[in-house]
Amino acid sequence: MNPGSGDSPLANQPAIRTENACRHYAMGDSTIRAVDGVSIEVGSGEFVALLGTSGSGKSSLLNLIAGLDHPTSGSVVVEGRDLARLSREQLAHYRLRTVGMVFQSFNLIPSMTVLENVELPLRFAEIDRHKRDGLAREALERVRLGKRLNHRPSELSGGEQQRTALARALINRPKLLLADEPTGNLDSRTGTEIMEMIRDFNHSLGMTVVMVTHERPLAERYAGRLIFLADGKLDEQATLRSPQEIAPEVQR
Repeated sequence: MNPGSGDSPLANQPAIRTENACRHYAMGDSTIRAVDGVSIEVGSGEFVALLGTSGSGKSSLLNLIAGLDHPTSGSVVVEGRDLARLSREQLAHYRLRTVGMVFQSFNLIPSMTVLENVELPLRFAEIDRHKRDGLAREALERVRLGKRLNHRPSELSGGEQQRTALARALINRPKLLLADEPTGNLDSRTGTEIMEMIRDFNHSLGMTVVMVTHERPLAERYAGRLIFLADGKLDEQATLRSPQEIAPEVQR
């Protein structure tokens, strides 16, 4: 899970690189330019926040990086792979093995227990049942839900549901964590708890994090770099701190 060593052919490449990435939609006689020629790089192990007003393109860009959508033109390269060139099956494998995703809505299956929700990606990966159970329990212990294994989502608080979603996102030990407004449905105290966990995973697991948010104070507190979008275009960038400078804060 840690960033690659100098012996890796990808060691000197960014974890994410977009070049003139576009995602346009036809709406009658009009064209919606959700992402319009965005070129960015995100280094391995970075914590980057995408900011902008509603409709700025930040979630659309995140969906391109997640492989949930295809660029109209340009390229989106993650861990050396151009996502636009991958087949549907290859994209499914990419989302299963390389990317963990957390959204504002928790997207838990109501009829399943916490443990079953978390181990679901391992079922898709056809991991042995006994191994699935151990990995899911380990992931839930990491987010401090080891005593809630057999509860269903309706029996959890909002923060516990998001922690369950976070455990599920981590279950396959992804290199990249994508978070779309992860604190949007939470109160400030619970949101801080979730963000502290995400920052800890970024540091302790060497995980690259890209987070969409409209809350600049939140982004400035946790991210190492801010990328601002406006009308689907890159507006500005601001580097706040390096991953090494973030590390001591995690220990507080």
